[in-house]
Amino acid sequence: MDETVAEFIKRTILKIPMSQMTTILKAWEFLSENQLQTVNFRQRKESVVQHLVELCEEKHASLNDAALLDIIYTQVHRHQKMWDVFQMSKGPGEDVDPFDMKQFKSSFKKVLQRALKNVTVSFRDTEENAVWIRIAWGTQYTKPNQYKPTYVVYYSQTPYAFTSLSTLKSNIPLLGQALKIASKHQEIVKMDLRSRYLDSLKAIVFKQYNQNFETHNPTTPLQERSVGLHVNMDSRIIHENAMEKERVQRITQETFGDYPQPQIEFAQYKLETKFKNGSILAEREEPLRCLIKFSSPHLLEALKSLAPAGIADAPLSPLLTCIPNKKMNYFKIRDK
Repeated sequence: MDETVAEFIKRTILKIPMSQMTTILKAWEFLSENQLQTVNFRQRKESVVQHLVELCEEKHASLNDAALLDIIYTQVHRHQKMWDVFQMSKGPGEDVDPFDMKQFKSSFKKVLQRALKNVTVSFRDTEENAVWIRIAWGTQYTKPNQYKPTYVVYYSQTPYAFTSLSTLKSNIPLLGQALKIASKHQEIVKMDLRSRYLDSLKAIVFKQYNQNFETHNPTTPLQERSVGLHVNMDSRIIHENAMEKERVQRITQETFGDYPQPQIEFAQYKLETKFKNGSILAEREEPLRCLIKFSSPHLLEALKSLAPAGIADAPLSPLLTCIPNKKMNYFKIRDK
């Protein structure tokens, strides 16, 4: 086994928490059950890693085997990445072609390898008709950097791809070209939608809001996080205006629904406006620009709880509540 492959496997295994070690290694399916049983997982982690690397050396693990292990680790820890969404479209009147995953992978790889000499591409299929793609980028003169890859998740027969980009800006158009050609689309654009929570991004673009979402915070039950219409209040406190309370609850439910919200950590608004006549600064040529950013571990659930908690009036501004509908959390607001 090549030294660089051995080092790559070693670094990847070192990242895996001991509590997840056997689960991830079994999902990898490279080491047999008998081989894994020879490993004492109660030893110090360094000793466990050394034993596992030796087993991989015995089986002559390849770079693609190492890349597959990295994909599996990233799938489990996908919330540690920041994900962007790309949307593709077909030409007017263009028919939907039958989708072939094998052909997609071959085409995707060929586009990248024809344009860039040093690049490695690895794939892993999932049960959701999706393929995870790992791309390690090099240049015409340097080998691919296996420690700063780009990850792409593409759901077959859809116009959406989710990407975690760790690459030079010059490689982004090439990635878009590969996605577009392999999936048989004509155009591709980066959406104004970004989050660490890949499952929530998927729910937003596919409009699957009425599902439970992973939040990667096991110490806090969903019922406690989803304040929604049920705000904890002292039972001795009497709401003076029951009708107003009912109105707020009704509007909040109409706006957000009665299901858990997709998890988004922030929404960013860029404002650009000119001063009106009568203002001292009306003659100023340059418009006023400012940036407003709302952030929270779970922004949509936080917004959902504002009116019932009495912190904001109902209904909230559509600019705050339209994130799932508009499929964006970056906004530009200009004067009409």
